[in-house]
Amino acid sequence: MSDTQEFADAGPLAGYVVVDLTRALAGPHAGMMLGDLGARVIKVEAPGHGDESRTWGPPFLGPDDQPVSSYFLSANRNKESVTADLKSPEGKDLLVRLVERADVLLENFRTGVLDRLGFSVERLHELNPRLVVLSISGFGPDGPEAGRAGYDQIAQGEAGIMSITGEPGRPTKVGVPIGDLLAGMYGVSGLLAALLERERTGRGRVVRTSLLSALVGVHAFQGTRWTVAGEVPQAIGNHHPSIAPYGLFNASDGALQVAVGNDASWRAFAAVVGLDPAEPRFATNPLRVRHRDDLVAEIEKAFAAHPRDHWLARLAEAGVASGKVRTIDEVYDWEQTRSQGLLIDVEHPLLGTVQLPGPALRFDDAPPRRHAAPPLLGQHDESVRAWLDED
Repeated sequence: MSDTQEFADAGPLAGYVVVDLTRALAGPHAGMMLGDLGARVIKVEAPGHGDESRTWGPPFLGPDDQPVSSYFLSANRNKESVTADLKSPEGKDLLVRLVERADVLLENFRTGVLDRLGFSVERLHELNPRLVVLSISGFGPDGPEAGRAGYDQIAQGEAGIMSITGEPGRPTKVGVPIGDLLAGMYGVSGLLAALLERERTGRGRVVRTSLLSALVGVHAFQGTRWTVAGEVPQAIGNHHPSIAPYGLFNASDGALQVAVGNDASWRAFAAVVGLDPAEPRFATNPLRVRHRDDLVAEIEKAFAAHPRDHWLARLAEAGVASGKVRTIDEVYDWEQTRSQGLLIDVEHPLLGTVQLPGPALRFDDAPPRRHAAPPLLGQHDESVRAWLDED
């Protein structure tokens, strides 16, 4: 048993085996989610260089001759790493043996690459009819632009997310690779459903998603503004296009955020800032949205009289949703973050004890699980091959 496998002894997916052929972020994030849930995740990487995100930085940590990318650390906990050249007979043989033992295979090759390597869907299911395959692409497996490379920022632009983010006239990407992350999350949702289906049918299937699909999938009300109402959404900065007041405002010493989601909350908020809740421009949410600029000016005039913490305390007393805009370091220092298990310690073979962002899911009555550090390249070459030789 490998050192990492010792950690995969708890969780709803304990006993499941995942072969992770992915690299960069969308697929690795999906694999990490499965590892967090207790699955044994075996990451297959190219000899010599491995997942390209191992080279993404700075920041790097560790010795100069073996630098560790903090980017790679963000998406690869609870995995084992084996190296194999999938173009070689030896590499193909290793993958065959892994597929025969696996429950899930993750891949995010460009369309057609896996087929050319000799591992078409038909071949994979010949080797293991129960295998569930998650395939993540940039723009989908078919259609006129199926072959395009899937890079997050390109997809954010093509999928419309940048057009509704930031200030008017200044398209802005989301501050994390949100297309990659969402594709991984959607992919995990689909493959878990396929594993449940397999319990009834005895057969696995292919689950497909893409960065494009994931980003369009979260258009939410911005999508129906166009498809139903015929309005083209535009970026409006830090305020909500359909609710007011709902956004970022400036106090005397910094910014705070307020979310007024109904008229009762509006009346409570108005009392705090000294506005007349029945003022004709602001009496209902549609009116407040229509006169948003006037409303924002009135609120910021009131907020300018006192510091942020004064207003946050007053709003909390009134039951009005509000909050700070924290920097990333402040988030991880926040006791609420720590109380939710969102910061974990792992023992890395080169770096020693390091802290990583933790998993977003908790299960009642389950003890906090231990987590394994993201692996060094090829760290588990021997242990995984020994496991395959056991039968």
